[in-house]
Amino acid sequence: MSREQQEALSRTALGVFRLGGQFLAVSERLAGPAGLTAARWQVLGAVLREPLPVAGIARVMGITRQSVQRVADLLVRDGLAVYEPNPAHRRAKLLAPTEAGRAAIGRIDPGHAELAARLMRELGGQDAFDETVRVLERLSEAMDALEERDTLKERDTLEATEALEAIGEERPPAP
Repeated sequence: MSREQQEALSRTALGVFRLGGQFLAVSERLAGPAGLTAARWQVLGAVLREPLPVAGIARVMGITRQSVQRVADLLVRDGLAVYEPNPAHRRAKLLAPTEAGRAAIGRIDPGHAELAARLMRELGGQDAFDETVRVLERLSEAMDALEERDTLKERDTLEATEALEAIGEERPPAP
């Protein structure tokens, strides 16, 4: 990896970390008046179109299942969501918003729409906003592809090691 690539990776990571913090702060400000936190808004928003299992929400959001489970349980406890039977999996219930949950999200919509309009203007128009989204989605897809390749490589190395150990051979050196 060249120094230039390393610097680009570092600048990208730092920019994404900063952006994540900025989005979290603005999400808390938008969600607060509706009686939600950013985390509750995020989980509830993930199931507005269709109920999903907790693991499915976690995959879409890129966070741990345990984090989503904790927030989902709080949403259910507070009457903003319910667990429904999942025809595809007996134990993995589906999380669905209640009318109260939909109403809470509805109270966020005006501020969300205003922020979207302000951000679009700040970026220089809808085309620039759309391009920003495409670049961020591409970056996320590239990271997913790298993670998948690393996971496959680790699995293949582990399988090879186990096979060698089964026949009494030494472990291969780490790559």
